[in-house]
Amino acid sequence: MNKYLNPLSRALIAVIFLVSGVGKVLSFEQMVRAAGSAGFPLPSIAIAIAALIEIIGGLALLGGWQVRWTSLTLFVYLIPTTLIFHAAKLSDPAQARMQMVEVLKNLAIMGGLLKFYVDASGGAARAESRPEVETREFPARRAS
Repeated sequence: MNKYLNPLSRALIAVIFLVSGVGKVLSFEQMVRAAGSAGFPLPSIAIAIAALIEIIGGLALLGGWQVRWTSLTLFVYLIPTTLIFHAAKLSDPAQARMQMVEVLKNLAIMGGLLKFYVDASGGAARAESRPEVETREFPARRAS
């Protein structure tokens, strides 16, 4: 079952990053203005880097490539993103509700990314990479 659920769960989270990254590219100038108003120095470079992280990270998750490091990179990327772009706006009554949804969404994504990191770091990744080992049953011996 995990054979199908692991790639599906990675794909579901990858879609978020791919859509967000492509969105940054397609509305680059608007995103640069938003980053500039949030106080980012060199907002053009910041948005370009963010788009690259999201697109490359999304594709890597989707393809199952370097899942451990990809998930860790995306997790770390979401920390300042969440704090600067969403948590900072929680005090604005006009945006508070929507920004809370964004903060909680990012926390949920971060939870999924941590799970990918743990799975790729531990025995689950090694077990999935090995071919099935035929188990042999040995007859029980009675003590004499």
